[in-house]
Amino acid sequence: MNRRLRTIVVEDERLPRLTLLAKLQALADDVEVVADCDSYETARDSIRTLKPDLLLMDIQLQGRDSITLLHKLQDEMPLPSVIFTTAYDDRSYLMNAIKLQAADYLLKPVSPAELRQAVEKVKRRQPDALHPSPVTLHPSQAKLAFRTSAGRVWVVPDSIAYVKAARNYAVLVCFDHEELLLDSLHAIEAVLDPQQFVRVDRSTIVNRRTVVQLNTRSMVCRLRSADGVELKLELSKVAIDHLKNI
Repeated sequence: MNRRLRTIVVEDERLPRLTLLAKLQALADDVEVVADCDSYETARDSIRTLKPDLLLMDIQLQGRDSITLLHKLQDEMPLPSVIFTTAYDDRSYLMNAIKLQAADYLLKPVSPAELRQAVEKVKRRQPDALHPSPVTLHPSQAKLAFRTSAGRVWVVPDSIAYVKAARNYAVLVCFDHEELLLDSLHAIEAVLDPQQFVRVDRSTIVNRRTVVQLNTRSMVCRLRSADGVELKLELSKVAIDHLKNI
């Protein structure tokens, strides 16, 4: 049987809130609205009490920041999945949403199609769903595909210098660009070739084939691509020693 997502809608303006609730009626097979809130305080209390699976949440609540609310709740309880809604296309909000593992970030007025896609994304994240691997092979078998907020990005393994943890996400550092990946460092490590990529500490995976120098005095690892591009990575003594011994 299809388990519905217990959902709280948080929107301080009456008409947008009623409009969103009406659009959710078309998703009744997947969504059960257990509360709708019009303020920071009612949202906080409802989330604490009802512990929903999903929040549909406006970024701004009567001049207060809903991201701040979620950061405070995060210290008390596991956060539900979050779909942010906003009238503002602001990259700083988007980056904060990503750090909170937001499932999606929708601009108002939210279209029914975008809402359905966002809800389906949340359902795929549920514990009883089958999760695809965070990394897949390109049909050419020469590249890896990583999940990002904009979709998938294809990367040649040898172009990767290192991967750093960023809370529940990770930053992929290549010799010519960086990508914020929508998976944890642990999940990414599980699918990378251990002969090429080594976890040197809790927060860093290094492409061992690109390491050209380890400076134990300054605690810096120097990495170089095949075409001569160099990067420097500051590491702990434990990480430097680990690299020296492999």
